[in-house]
Amino acid sequence: MTWRAPGTTRTKEPYVADERTMLEGWLDYHRDTLLLKCAGLTAEQLKTPSVEPSGLTLLGLVRHMADVERWWFRIRAAGQDITGIYGTDEDPDADFNAVADADAEADFATFAAEVEAARKAVADVSLERTFLRHRRDGSADTFNVRWVYLHMIEEYARHNGHADLIRERLDGVTGD
Repeated sequence: MTWRAPGTTRTKEPYVADERTMLEGWLDYHRDTLLLKCAGLTAEQLKTPSVEPSGLTLLGLVRHMADVERWWFRIRAAGQDITGIYGTDEDPDADFNAVADADAEADFATFAAEVEAARKAVADVSLERTFLRHRRDGSADTFNVRWVYLHMIEEYARHNGHADLIRERLDGVTGD
């Protein structure tokens, strides 16, 4: 039997809530949207770049967002001493680039696990908590956890637009 990306029920974003609930609600909405863009596709379809000349794939987006969840929530906001998932010194963008031989089912499981780990990592961390992000040039920027939530909502929204175009080219499926 051919594995297909699982379906999901998209979380409805809150209309009235406290700040944390709003941020988490909108982030969950966008996490679910990415999964909806992939739902029902085979591993081969998920690995197919379909908006020329770009090599961007739906599986690459899922892998990238798993890495980004880990990077911003677990490594940066929660200060966990762990490494990224896919990138290497030779190919820092392996999340996008190394999909030809990737195991799509395992990558979807990794994504789900990273989302859950990210939720747990910052569940009790104040939105006001700050941390440094060091740059390659030696400089550093100060961020707070609130910024991480807003950035992640933006990151998903941007990539969900990419996912929408890729999916439409693959099989004509569109949606919001």
